Amino acid sequence: MGVHRAFRAFLVAGVTVVGGMIALSMATSVTLNVIRSATESKRKKSATPCQPCRGKGFYLCRLCKGNTTIEWSPLYDPIAINPCLCPTCDGHGVQRCLNCLGKGYF
Repeated sequence: MGVHRAFRAFLVAGVTVVGGMIALSMATSVTLNVIRSATESKRKKSATPCQPCRGKGFYLCRLCKGNTTIEWSPLYDPIAINPCLCPTCDGHGVQRCLNCLGKGYF
């Protein structure tokens, strides 16, 4: 009976430590996200908008021109041209601006 009580105390202590670590991890994550969003909003207010994307953070895909598909044939002189998903924008029709990395400002 003494072994059972000692094992139970050990188990309760272990669960308490693990629970505390999880709670601390969640609190740290929330705090870092709040600080990051506050810093980002301050930076956005004083930043200049990106010129290539006009502050949007994205622009139309230059390969498919927003159509989401391109005409492609594996042969040099194609008999049939197949439409396929645009490899540059993955069929979304827009690309993230590489100048501002999708933020819309500097």
